[in-house]
Amino acid sequence: MAHKIVLLPGDGVGPEVVAEVEKLLDHMRAEAGFDCEVETALIGGAAVDAHGEPLPGETLERVRAADAALLGAVGGPQYEQLERDKRPERGLLAIRKALGLFANLRPANLLPGMEDASALRPEAARKMDLMFVRELTGGIYFGQPRGIRERADGQREGFNTLAYSEGEIERACRVGFEAARRRGGRVGNTCFGSKQDH
Repeated sequence: MAHKIVLLPGDGVGPEVVAEVEKLLDHMRAEAGFDCEVETALIGGAAVDAHGEPLPGETLERVRAADAALLGAVGGPQYEQLERDKRPERGLLAIRKALGLFANLRPANLLPGMEDASALRPEAARKMDLMFVRELTGGIYFGQPRGIRERADGQREGFNTLAYSEGEIERACRVGFEAARRRGGRVGNTCFGSKQDH
């Protein structure tokens, strides 16, 4: 049975990156017998340009019906003047939330020969092997309440809520500990948090 894969090129360098992924999938089909059906859908600025919204319902339906989705990138300076709910990044946040994509694994290690490019001592840089677990659907991105209010002294004040439920913390920890187990039990080298926490 063919695997169904949806490509989401998005914006900026995204279409270029996804075009290379498509070449790789073609090669896997031809040389390794990988059985897959590939289709493309819009997200981000490309979706705003075509449909007036960063995550069209049709894109979400296609991704939900697929076995995998590969996302290029979203956003660009030409979209910065749009209202917040129309910006490309809102499509990315919405698809994460809709699909429950709460964990992002970000490895950090140094390639041989790059030791002098690091702020670390070369002997420490050579040993660097970290895995960051970034939480994607809680915290400040989705926290409520948020907005702008006027204080008693007449000053306007922006506010945003950074909140994590017990369950959100637990599931991120589970992903991190499982990643550590696969990496030989190096729990000390697995870090937790979300982008806004660092």
